[in-house]
Amino acid sequence: MTTKEDNILIDEMANPSPAKSLGDPGITPLSPTHIQQNDTDQVPSGMAFVVVVAIDFGTTSSGYAYAFTKEPECIHTMRRWEGGDPGVSNQKTPTTILLTPDRKFHSFGYAARDFYHDLDPSESKHWLYLEKFKMKLHTTANLSINTDLQAANGKRVKALDIFAYALAFFKEQALKELSDQTGGEFDNNDVRWVITVPAIWKMPAKQFMREAAYKSGLVSRDNPEQLVIALEPEAASIYCRKLRLHQMVDLSIQTTQNDFSPTDNVGNTMTQANKEHVRRNRQSRTFLVENVVGELWSELEEGDRYVVVDCGGGTVDLTVHQIRLPEGHLKELYKASGGPYGSLGIDYEFEKLLCQIFGQDFIDQFKIKRPAAWVDLMIAFESRKRAAAPGRANPLNINLPFSFIDYYKKFRGHSVEHALRKSNVDFVKWSSQGMLRMSPDAMNSLFKPTIDHIIQHLNELFEKPEVSDIKFLFLVGGFAESALLQQAVQNMLEGRSRIIIPHDVGLTILKGAVLFGLDPSIIKVRRSPLTYGVGVLNRFVEGKHPPEKLLVKDGTRWCTDVFDTFIAADQSVALGEMVKRSYTPAKPSQQVIVIHVYCTEKEKVGFISESGVKKCGSLRLDVSGTESAATRREIQTLMQFGDTEIRAMAVDVSTGRTVKASIDFLSH
Repeated sequence: MTTKEDNILIDEMANPSPAKSLGDPGITPLSPTHIQQNDTDQVPSGMAFVVVVAIDFGTTSSGYAYAFTKEPECIHTMRRWEGGDPGVSNQKTPTTILLTPDRKFHSFGYAARDFYHDLDPSESKHWLYLEKFKMKLHTTANLSINTDLQAANGKRVKALDIFAYALAFFKEQALKELSDQTGGEFDNNDVRWVITVPAIWKMPAKQFMREAAYKSGLVSRDNPEQLVIALEPEAASIYCRKLRLHQMVDLSIQTTQNDFSPTDNVGNTMTQANKEHVRRNRQSRTFLVENVVGELWSELEEGDRYVVVDCGGGTVDLTVHQIRLPEGHLKELYKASGGPYGSLGIDYEFEKLLCQIFGQDFIDQFKIKRPAAWVDLMIAFESRKRAAAPGRANPLNINLPFSFIDYYKKFRGHSVEHALRKSNVDFVKWSSQGMLRMSPDAMNSLFKPTIDHIIQHLNELFEKPEVSDIKFLFLVGGFAESALLQQAVQNMLEGRSRIIIPHDVGLTILKGAVLFGLDPSIIKVRRSPLTYGVGVLNRFVEGKHPPEKLLVKDGTRWCTDVFDTFIAADQSVALGEMVKRSYTPAKPSQQVIVIHVYCTEKEKVGFISESGVKKCGSLRLDVSGTESAATRREIQTLMQFGDTEIRAMAVDVSTGRTVKASIDFLSH
């Protein structure tokens, strides 16, 4: 236990190193301890809500689903969307948004795409059309409230506005459907909202989603519990526990199916009765979830481990879970990992191929000058992309929009056909019907970089000691429908685990997110993705501390920049577990204490000045109005790391009053 003299917090805005730049070292941590809380104290019971609505805000497509708390085993997926693409199932809607020339929200999804598409090119260049914008939250290094996005016409808009418009759209759609269902105006206060995010997202991106939800009016800042952030692979994991045998494909029993079509992604391994059951389910939009565990689950025993590989449009997320019986609670065994290896990577490879054939300068111009035709071309590619399969012999034809052919001729002075003949890309030919004809090998090569990334990541994961003896590997997310990906995963595993793919694999996360919203305490133990801590002063010890960290103040020798670890990377944290620290304001009159929070991927760290340690957030304690007669005020801070978001609360020990505490990860 450290006493007051041994450990003083560095609280300063200035650069913490070298020692001379020290600010006011008046805030002293009194007693660092870990306390374990009873789950029941912390987890607000969800039963105050009438319904749970989950929004799966995906990179390429989005949707919502809901369940009433009175019938938790009935999950309803949203109404059918208008529009849709040939060869692509439309259980969700594309994550596309259209703003009017004066930047007001116009439409979302198919409606946005179709309207934009039908605008005259002279008009459409003034409208703001955005798609696949979710990835910006993953790729932006210093994400802030002011981060912006680029629309198809090159204009820039605030990311927060776009995310808020999208959430407001889903709020309106869901409340409308709930009102129709219940025959009256449905009150938003009766809804617990769940938004899904990738598990590998850092705290700023999760906080950004919450800020967008506040801005959209989905929930208010005064009632943060009304919104739960769910991690996508966790949601999938929760749903997979409920699977019946007719609701999935076990790849270890059969090879990948070549007749794999997006609407019937179960191949020929099903009995007629099962097929009928799946067909009925699909039309009804209501999924009955087993109250008990699914049949697959009954094969799992205490301590069994499984991996969920969530392959979406933007990211691939890997999570390792272990079962805890009797309730079947889940425990995370290894911190979430993955990366930007979603199916978008294949679109980028296709774009690179087009640049190789037609020239980067032309493609860049075409995207800006004929944005709607570019969208068309990518839609045409999408449906062919889904037809790629390991054993395919016949070529894949991709329609080139007329305006592509026309604009190319104007731009270059010769035909598209001429460009294909001249290019050194021999596996893409021109067909007389005005199509690009790609050999199956050419299409497969577009998949290769993305699939290689995923397989490399899986290989690294399976080498970790925590990830031995994996019973099942669940392949979920829209990209899991790809037979090429399935085959690659099979080849990599060589029978070490059973590979399970749920039906309607693109809806797995959505259904799981509803179940999570009904009971957020189902995941009892998580792993911290990063090491978090603050900078403190310690008594200087000769020989132990580096001399450049020495600071002498009032005759006492201090070591500065010491990293006081709250939680280490990959450390297990139980739900409701708190990290407790006590701080004292430097002056009795101090109103606000701001403490910088540092993070790093390293598990062990000595000083906040080490490489790889960065300031990632601030803990703000508002101590105004809590002045007391006590000579030394002690503010006890509790931080909770076991949930999907990091929370902070604080109490003034002498008065017992709550101190406003907030922890902020968005750089301002």
